[in-house]
Amino acid sequence: MRDARYCDSVDGEGRNTYNVLDVGLADGVPEPETGVERNFYTTSSCGVCGKASLDAVRLRTRFSPAGDPMRIPAPLLAGLPDALRRRQQVFDRTGGLHAAGLFAADGTLLVVREDVGRHNAVDKTLGWALLQGRVPALGSVLVVSGRASFELVQKAVMAGVPMLAAVSAPSSLAVELADESGLTLAGFVRGGSMNVYTHPERILTG
Repeated sequence: MRDARYCDSVDGEGRNTYNVLDVGLADGVPEPETGVERNFYTTSSCGVCGKASLDAVRLRTRFSPAGDPMRIPAPLLAGLPDALRRRQQVFDRTGGLHAAGLFAADGTLLVVREDVGRHNAVDKTLGWALLQGRVPALGSVLVVSGRASFELVQKAVMAGVPMLAAVSAPSSLAVELADESGLTLAGFVRGGSMNVYTHPERILTG
């Protein structure tokens, strides 16, 4: 290799050149034969697809939410999906995206992210938390615009989120994992009501 130059700007035609590495061969080094390739498999799937068993996708977390003492009033929790919906700017234009948002226990919206895939929206949200030094995400509520599936519960648990609220139904595996992990799981959180499936002690009703 003769040189490697990293670009992090914009070229003369306005195209992004970040994450671009220009590599040149050293003098006397022949070019590789045509057909020499390195193939990689990448996916934006939920993490469950293609696995042979649930044991293959269960992960251990350093940030168990089981001991998180957070509490949130039920009326405040019931209003979080509406607060999330008001921040779905791309959904307003397309009507075709999911969203995930991370809220503090007092109802403050910390971040919201949208994506065609539910799990991608959650990845973006928890990725923001990681970059901001907020993992483990103690005292927070992850709100999702769709159903609560196994993989979304697992992502929340891995990030140390103590509560997951979904506007639609959870799967039975999601409920099982939430119960085992000490995560409070609420579904059908809309219209001022909700179903609480696991660890209801974090939700104040009085």
